[in-house]
Amino acid sequence: MIRFKNITKTFGSVVALKDISFEIEKGEFVFITGPSGSGKTTILKLILKEILPDSGKISFGTQDIEKISDKELPLYRRKIGCVFQDFKVLPEKTVRENIQIALAAIGVPEDKWEKRIDEVLKASGIEKRADFFPSQLSGGELQRVSFARALAVKPELILADEPTGNLDWDTAEEMMDLFEKISKEGITVIMATHNSWIIDKMKKREIRLKEGKVVKG
Repeated sequence: MIRFKNITKTFGSVVALKDISFEIEKGEFVFITGPSGSGKTTILKLILKEILPDSGKISFGTQDIEKISDKELPLYRRKIGCVFQDFKVLPEKTVRENIQIALAAIGVPEDKWEKRIDEVLKASGIEKRADFFPSQLSGGELQRVSFARALAVKPELILADEPTGNLDWDTAEEMMDLFEKISKEGITVIMATHNSWIIDKMKKREIRLKEGKVVKG
């Protein structure tokens, strides 16, 4: 599903990734691990085409990501849901409204919003907070909102960047159970994390980075 072939990415004099290659199959649950600055988030940004590699090729299925035009980019990103450490929810919008915005952004007809939102709120265990504002929610609840928003676009792939970084252990475990559930339903999950406890517990494939190189994977 995702293929990195000889990818190098630099930011000025800093080498974020150096000639890395790996493949992730459809339906896999994979951890991208390594210390801060090892290139984890860079990989996620490359998949989203937020940045481009200096050299090498990235494929999503049969698509060469670098060749996706600006016009085609929104359609491509509909395939991807994102969950972030800092939640990235809009504080002035309710839970339901935050998810509505995600659906509007990918062009889902408004008459289909209510059913889809109810589905993902229930799947994420946050349905009783649908009309709450972010300031009224705990960190764990905010992460469930982020998770629900990612699911709302019916993605083929979920990208998660340190999704448990701001959560206590019990809440983090609950979130990992949600990721495990959607993985079993066939959605590919790529999660960047440095949380060794989660990595050991989940027993999933690990692509480990060190100084921009793959040292395990």
